[in-house]
Amino acid sequence: MLLNTDQNIYLVVLWVALSITCLVLLNRIWAPSRRRVHNDVIGWQISIIGTIYAVMVGFMLYAVWANYQTAETNANSEANALINLYRSADGLPQPERDQIQQSSRNYANAVITREWPEMDSLHVPHAGKAFVMQLWKVMTHTTAQSYSEQASLEQAMRQLSTLTEHRRIRILESETQMPTILWAVLVAGGVIVIASSCLIGSENLALHFVLILALSLLISLALVAIADIDQSFQGGVHISPKAFLRAQDTMQPPGSRTQ
Repeated sequence: MLLNTDQNIYLVVLWVALSITCLVLLNRIWAPSRRRVHNDVIGWQISIIGTIYAVMVGFMLYAVWANYQTAETNANSEANALINLYRSADGLPQPERDQIQQSSRNYANAVITREWPEMDSLHVPHAGKAFVMQLWKVMTHTTAQSYSEQASLEQAMRQLSTLTEHRRIRILESETQMPTILWAVLVAGGVIVIASSCLIGSENLALHFVLILALSLLISLALVAIADIDQSFQGGVHISPKAFLRAQDTMQPPGSRTQ
């Protein structure tokens, strides 16, 4: 359920407009003065339904935000593993050291310039795969000639394994989204809450309209926020490749670094 900013605004406006329209039609069909005698029953019904729905929305917001933070932490860990791999290669013999460090720089560039746009477009990223395979090939064919080189090789292998694991998780997380059944529950719950609130027979019609407007606006904004955060690498609120940009700068030759 990925929408751009303009579509999100249209969705919020549509939700609010439909809620107000529902209240207008109900007032014409069933006058507020006739509904007023049922306010005691409607009141406790709204209290129960509203509490249940508030718990559901709060839980969903917490869940998608927790998933977002997990995905961000994983992407940062992948970038950190890449930096550690690059630095561990300093202790390896030539020409393997240069091959590993060059492949590491190429991988960072591929992730930033190609994989992040691919994930933003809901495509599975493939650009960095070739460089990961090249790193594995070079590492498995590297022969250590001393104890220090062996230690560096083992460290580099651990970092490459960590990078590969975090890469797989990042790709999986870029495709993960909230199940449709949960969206159905949230939307249906929002409709029920607003419809129940419209049933109140109020003497002050203007105040009732304002309350319905505020309630529908709050619910629609919450649903839009859940939809946007649910897609960790897409939408208005998404994970940026900032960690890889820093890694890219760190792996540049000393004379060409920007900071």
